Formats: sequence, structure tokens, C-alpha cells
Amino acid sequence: MSSAAYPYMPLTDLAVIDITGADAAAFLHGQLTHDVTGLASGQARLSGYCTAKGRLLATLVFWHDNSGGEPRIRALVPDDVADALIKRLSMFVLRAKVSLQRSAAAVGGAMVGAGNAAPEGTLADEAAALPASPAPWATANTPSATWIAAPTSPGAAARWWVVVEEPDLLSPFASCNADDWRVQDISAGLPWIRNATQDLFIPQTLNLDLIDGLSFTKGCYPGQEVVARSHYRGVVKRRTAYGTVAQPGDLATDQLVGTDTYDARQPDNPCGRIINAAQASNGAVHVLMEVQLADLGQADFRAEGPQGPAISVQPLPYEIVVER
Repeated sequence: MSSAAYPYMPLTDLAVIDITGADAAAFLHGQLTHDVTGLASGQARLSGYCTAKGRLLATLVFWHDNSGGEPRIRALVPDDVADALIKRLSMFVLRAKVSLQRSAAAVGGAMVGAGNAAPEGTLADEAAALPASPAPWATANTPSATWIAAPTSPGAAARWWVVVEEPDLLSPFASCNADDWRVQDISAGLPWIRNATQDLFIPQTLNLDLIDGLSFTKGCYPGQEVVARSHYRGVVKRRTAYGTVAQPGDLATDQLVGTDTYDARQPDNPCGRIINAAQASNGAVHVLMEVQLADLGQADFRAEGPQGPAISVQPLPYEIVVER
């Protein structure tokens, strides 16, 4: 594959956390919403971390990496929640042989066949050995990086998260627009908990049960009883929908996350919240938003206020299940 098929972009809003030690897998297995100990090599996994009340404090992507000679799990997490997540998880280590720390590794994104030529360099050369159409969550290791296949929407370019120990490897690609990557996350229905949305949503509201970010058979973790009760009693009334704002005006995407959405037909009260937002190169704003299932197909969704910019609901690459 030609290296020119890979435009890259530094993803400075993502951090890497290292969970290291003989008990790392067992410890993290008891904390996250998905199975850690059963994850095979060559695979990554989406998961969440909850409060005791089942509200998400973080969403993350984790994988096993023992390249340093000691058992280690690495996790991609939004930068603005990384330190708080480390601090909270550290409270529960107790006597387990585990250490948690923020890694100095840097994260980039590579999109295959997206129509822009990548600069020449080490990563572009190593990318030539990667599969053209990877299965989501597959991992690959090259001499300079770990590559993790990100989910995509139908027809979109294949994508890889690129984790490098030498941040300078990403410097030739600094001119690329990271919002292009975030738009792809949103259109793929991949939600990220940010600082502004911590402790607001249960995992099912963010569709984690629909995108393999949640296991109902793995055993206990903080909030597990609340999450399981919502599932087995069929009381999930709010989900995550994908929407676009074709005429955003002066809408500021960096200030949208965590703000209320409205239904113009019922303007007195908010009907949900913005979970993630990014602006595409054509000016349209793409969002993941919390919605009431009863509103889908009926509400006139608006950002910022009941008379704010209209949000048009778009199809997700997976089906939202209406539980009764």
C-alpha cells in the first residue's frame, strides 16, 4: 500500500494511561464495564468506568502491551479526564501489585484513502505493512508505533489510532485538521466522556451496549447493579443519536459539549445534552447527543436554545434498540 494513502493528524485531546504490574489485568477487570482478562492479544476494546451509581466518569480504549517485559495495559482516554481517572482508580488499588500513570506517549490518527497525501516519514513507511481494511479494534505493532483500528461509518476511510513513544514522529503531520478525525468518531457513533459530561450518563445512554463497550457477563464493577438493572428491566429510555447542524452560524463546537438540547415544539425545558461535537471542513457541525427514545422521529431538535440552530438526526452505523 502506498504511504500517500495515509493522511495523519496529532490527536492532542487524547492521552495514554499505563496500568502496570502483575495484578494489572485483574485490577482493571474489576473496575471497567467490559472484560479485561479475556481480551486476546492483537485486539483492543472499548469500555467505560462508572461511579457506584452507574454514571460514566470515562470512556476509554484499552489493550494489552507487555513490550516492556512487565504486564501492562494501556488505555486511550480524553486528555481532560485522564488525571482524574488515574487519581480515582488509584484509590482502589489497595494491596494489588498495580501502578497507574500518565504515559509520555503521543497519539495520532491515520485515515486510509481519505484523499490527502501524507508527508513522507517513518510512520508513513511503516503504515505500508498495515491491512487496508482492518476489523475495528484490531491492533498492530511496528517498530515505531502501536496501531489500533478505529470504528468507521459505512463507506468511510479506514482509520487507525497511532500511539508513539517519540512525539516528534507526529510533528510532520501537525498541519492536518484533527476535527476531521472527530467528525469520523461522531459519524461512527463512538462516544467520548469529557470533563463536562462526567457523572451524567449510564453506559446504555451512550450506546455502549450496542457497540461492544459493555459486558453483562463479566462480573462486578462499580455501578454494575444499576447498569444491569436498567438492561434486564428494559428501562433504558435515553440513547445517543447522531445529528448535524447544517447552518451553525457562530456555534462554537469547543463550548457545545455538555450543553442542553431543546425541542422547538416544547420549548420550556431541555430534552437532552450534547455529548461530542466537531466541525467538518464544509462548515457543518456534527454532534452526538442524548435523546429520549420517544422524541426520535418527532422532535425538532435545536442547539443552545429552543430557537437555536436546527439539529438534523442522521443514521448511525448500528441500530438503536427501543426497549419496552
